[in-house]
Amino acid sequence: MEEVIIYTDGACSGNPGPGGWGTILMYKDNKKEISGGLKNTTNNVMELTAVIEGLKLLKFPCNVHLYSDYVVNAFNQNWIKNWVKNNWKTSDKKEVKNKELWQELLSLTKTHKVTFHKVKGHADNEFNNRCDELARMAIHS
Repeated sequence: MEEVIIYTDGACSGNPGPGGWGTILMYKDNKKEISGGLKNTTNNVMELTAVIEGLKLLKFPCNVHLYSDYVVNAFNQNWIKNWVKNNWKTSDKKEVKNKELWQELLSLTKTHKVTFHKVKGHADNEFNNRCDELARMAIHS
């Protein structure tokens, strides 16, 4: 299986408010940057969208190393498995917010072998910082 590295970030000006997302895909010697936004959204929606859009660009099943500061815990700490088991309810019996986006992301992780890596937001990681820049530019475009 081919190896792909994906970095993602989302941003919002106000929460809710105008939002943007940025994603960087790296495959062999190629690097692709994508971004987008919505006029009225939340930071969490933009974070999820960044990951989903990155995975949707892959043309065949890949071994993906995904770096994010938001979605990682849901997978690495098995929250998502519990949500599925509990019919998309949280541990305190509330509906999972942005359920449709989580479901789409979960579906994409069945196509690819995704390893989630936690990146501290706004730290010194050049690719995470670039994704943040892409997301912030998308807010204003």
